[in-house]
Order: sequence, then C-alpha cells, then structure tokens
Amino acid sequence: MLLALAVVFVMLAITGWTAVHRPEAGVAPRRAALASWAAARIDGHPLPPADAPVRTVKRFFAGLDGAQRARLADGHPLVVGNLDGAPATTRYRANLRSLAQAQQVEEARAADVALTPADRATALRRAHRFASLAEPGRQILSFDPTGGGLVSEVFGDLDRARRVSVIVPGVDSDLLTFERTQRRFTAPVGMAGSLYEAERAAAPGTPTAVIAWAGYTSPTGVGVDAATGRLAVEGAGRLESLTAALPGDAGVALFCHSYGSVVCGVAAHDLPRRVTDLVVAGSPGMRVENAAELNTSARVWAMRDSGDWIADVPHLELGGVGHGADPVAPEFGARLLSSAGAKTHTGYFQPGTASLDNFAKIGTGAFGSIVCVTGDDACRRGISGTGGA
Repeated sequence: MLLALAVVFVMLAITGWTAVHRPEAGVAPRRAALASWAAARIDGHPLPPADAPVRTVKRFFAGLDGAQRARLADGHPLVVGNLDGAPATTRYRANLRSLAQAQQVEEARAADVALTPADRATALRRAHRFASLAEPGRQILSFDPTGGGLVSEVFGDLDRARRVSVIVPGVDSDLLTFERTQRRFTAPVGMAGSLYEAERAAAPGTPTAVIAWAGYTSPTGVGVDAATGRLAVEGAGRLESLTAALPGDAGVALFCHSYGSVVCGVAAHDLPRRVTDLVVAGSPGMRVENAAELNTSARVWAMRDSGDWIADVPHLELGGVGHGADPVAPEFGARLLSSAGAKTHTGYFQPGTASLDNFAKIGTGAFGSIVCVTGDDACRRGISGTGGA
C-alpha cells in the first residue's frame, strides 16, 4: 500500500498534477438572474424555484402556452436556458438571448483599456466563441458564462429522437475549448458531431440525437482536481439532472471520455433506468473496484487504445487520490470494445476508427455488429438479439 501511494505521488509530481482548479469569477450576472427569477410572476402565478426537481419544472411548463414560455425565455434567459425540465425549444430560445447579452459584455471588456492585454485578449476570444454558438441552426441546450463557463449543444431533434447519446468529456472542457477548428474531434462539439453523423450512417431510419455536454466544471489540466473526485461529484449531480430531464422516453447512452468516465462512475447508481448504456474510453477509473459496484442497470462498456497514455496512470485509490480499478482490466467486468485506429488518448471519435463505429452501434442499438476487443462475441454475450450466448 505504501509503495502504491508513493507511485501516485511520484505521478503527481512528474506529470504536473499540482495545478489548482480554475477560479470562479463573474458570478454577479448569474446571481442577479436567480434573484430576478425568484421574484417574478407569470400572469400572477409564482415561478418554480430554479433548483426545483425536474418533474416540478416539467409540470410547470406543461401548464403554459407558447407565448408564456417565450416571455419567460426572453425575460429570464440565464435561468430558463439552464433549467432542466423546461422544453428544449424554450431553452434554445433563452440561450440565444443569453449568448447575445454575454457577447456584448465581452466585446466591451475587449475594448476596455483598463484591463490587461491578456484579459482583453481572453474577452475577445470569449466574444468570438459566443458569436459562433449563436449562429443559425445551432441548438444550445445550456449556457452559463460564469467562470470558465458551462455549455451543451444538441445535434438532431431531441423531441423526436428514439435514442439519445450524451458525450461526457474530460479535463479542460469549458466554453473556450467546447469546439476547435484544429483537432476538432478532440473537443465536445467535434466529438458529438462525429458521433451524430456516424449514427445516421449506421441507422438512417432511426431518429437519434447527440448532446455535446460540457455541463460541469471539469479539472484544468492533469492536476490535483483531475486526481480526485471532488469535481466529479458535482458533475455527477448535473449529469443525473440532465438525463432525468430529457424529453420523451428514448433510451440514453452515455459516452464518457477520460475524466468524464469518473463523472459517469460517480453518477451511475443514481441515473434513471432509461440510461441503457454507459461507455468509457481512455478512463483513469470510475471510483469503484468493479462494474458491479456501479450499481446500475445500464450495460457497462470500456475501451482503451494501445497508445493511450492513461494506461500509465496508477489505477488505484488511496486517501481520495486516484480513481480505482482499471475499467479495461478483465476482472473489472466491463464489456471490452475494440478501439482500433483511435491512436492516443484523444482519437476515439475520429472518423474511420473502430471506436467511433462501435459508439455509433451502441448509440443506435445495433449491438449485433459491435466489434469486441477480443475479436469474438465476448462483449456482446447476454444481449438479446445479438447471437451471443
């Protein structure tokens, strides 16, 4: 045990795991929005608390007509746009307004000579990101510019989808890294867009939707926060709320990359039963010793490319440091998937890889053609209709 603990702290030292998490800043707009919402009425009726259960929010919005929903979205965009249980289209409208307001704030900061050149440059980058997110046709399901920022985007028709996939990304996932022009498939938007296209190709007759979800505060770099579960616990609560709030009764698959798999592991036992599949790629661990300890009805799948550096991270947990057993170890009990062609820690959503192909088959329910890491049907066994024993 002492030797293992020493290895962990050596890893902390040599990989830069001494970084601290990003500071929270700019909370005033969010606080003001919450205060305004708490005091507001709609045609004389009080609004539900911003932290009300999903079922309460759903029931409230179900009792409103289209004009009333629009008034709330326009009058309280920063609350409605992040309110799990509100209709997706209402949230899209609210977030479009929030993005326009936030862009104006950042443009003013970018022109403020009282700020440092670095702060002005960051403000300009944020303004450009907000303008991009507000482009016609984009469906922004959540948006909060506080601190590093939280955001999620929907590909496809969430209300009509028969199956929904959610991308849960790892470290350094915030507003500025939500999408990239270079290495686009390493960012949440690129991951989700790639998976959506792959699902449409795999099952063109099945209506699907994919959510790029940077809806939790992720660790900054491979630092102390990445080695512990503090941010995963907070993120797990947000992930549970998201999955509970999805419209309809479509089955849901979670695709959890790197530290995102820690979030999924912590959330697993509280996820709704509609979450049928939990897929982890490049995982440092799920804060359990085996899949049974996740206490979930969902199928648990895992993959890791042979060139993924995460394999060198000690898979253990001591004193709150580390995330437990390796999900691709046979004794963990996950269904092991091929990731052929993925190449390194960030290549799992690259088109043409076995990893993306397997993701698309899980996302559309085409389990019979999934490729297992062993080359046989081992990972498909026990799934109805796949031919596995």
